[in-house]
Amino acid sequence: MRVRESDRNLLLLGTFTLFSMAAAGLVALLDPAPAPANPAPRPAANQASAPNQGLAQTPVRIVGIPFVPNTNPRQR
Repeated sequence: MRVRESDRNLLLLGTFTLFSMAAAGLVALLDPAPAPANPAPRPAANQASAPNQGLAQTPVRIVGIPFVPNTNPRQR
């Protein structure tokens, strides 16, 4: 049984896809998800932080102008 020349690329792509999925599945089975470091409940991201937490952050120096995305491609 010979594979026609026009179908070889499709056969190669299918074989590569199957082997890749098998390798990813094997890695997923052998590498369990890590346990959380701190099992205590975390506050939601949309809640305001406590006032004393804001003081503990190190100030960041910004060099240059802030980035503004170009939402109108015709205007530069």
